Amino acid sequence: MSVAIITGSAGLVGSEATAYFSSLGLTVVGIDNDMRARFFGSEASTTWQREELKRHVPGYIHNDVDIRNDQEIFRIFQRYGDDISLVIHTAAQPSHDWAASDPFADFTVNANGTSVMLESVRRYAPNAVFIFVSTNKVYGDTPNRLPLVEKATRWEIAEDHPYKQGIPETMSIDHTMHSLFGASKVAADVLVQEYGRYFGMKTACFRGGCLTGPNHSGTQLHGFLAYLMKCTVTGAPYTVFGYKRKQVRDNIHSNDLIRAFHAFYENPRSGEVYNMGGGRYSNCSMVEAIDLCEQIAGTPLNWTYKENNRQGDHIWWISDLARFKSHYPDWKQQYDVPGILTEIYDKNVERWRQPA
Repeated sequence: MSVAIITGSAGLVGSEATAYFSSLGLTVVGIDNDMRARFFGSEASTTWQREELKRHVPGYIHNDVDIRNDQEIFRIFQRYGDDISLVIHTAAQPSHDWAASDPFADFTVNANGTSVMLESVRRYAPNAVFIFVSTNKVYGDTPNRLPLVEKATRWEIAEDHPYKQGIPETMSIDHTMHSLFGASKVAADVLVQEYGRYFGMKTACFRGGCLTGPNHSGTQLHGFLAYLMKCTVTGAPYTVFGYKRKQVRDNIHSNDLIRAFHAFYENPRSGEVYNMGGGRYSNCSMVEAIDLCEQIAGTPLNWTYKENNRQGDHIWWISDLARFKSHYPDWKQQYDVPGILTEIYDKNVERWRQPA
């Protein structure tokens, strides 16, 4: 028996990973206590997705456990031991806005929780591949110092800049405002790298841009495209913060991300770091995303604009995927932004329209 342990298994990336690696024949052990509902309220609860996994993923084993509870996590790892071949750690407090409301909870979930997971692997499954879902917020607001040009619907980087194809892993993470969320993820990110280098474990940090897809329980403070489409469908108000509505994000579908995880799982490295987003293939500005949502849903978005941007927020972010592609040249993206938004709409429109 080959076991995959997936934290945040009912979340966007976790649920996609659960279904994917189960289809490859691995027994998936999920760890998820729906802290997303605590962070963002009942509308962001992942309970619906957990029940879907229980119904449709053969042999799925769910554990309602907090990743900070070292004794409970150790017990899970002891139970499966050397049968564990893969650990995907997606569980996190994911919002830089929410982090400021409870910095202690943010840090203990993101940093301490990751420490518990790494030590569990080191003690009980040292040969397992450990994949950590990090974030581009580890770079803080350094990207905002890039020479950007204002276009009709977006900010863009200067044509002659070395980062024209995206921001690489060599960008400094120092001397910048990270947000408290970014700081807690930096701590976890560096720890994952260090366990790889110091103990020789097979670890990788995937520094995500906007990770998205139809399984996302989008909410105001987290889940850009999913929440934008939900507001368009339901008529709920949406607020755009700053940058003339022209801020740019690259967006990667959770399935494209999971296939990248699979490539690393089959040929792992130690202490690796990858910027992982939609890159030049899949990106949009806020203006462009709103327009696409309205076209797909056939209804206008009820939006308002606030001049002040969120602290530490990026004006322009597009990931340079060259490092990952050089290591795994067979991996290719399948979803661009219109494809992502169409799938989000098709899978969720009926659920969103049901009475609360």
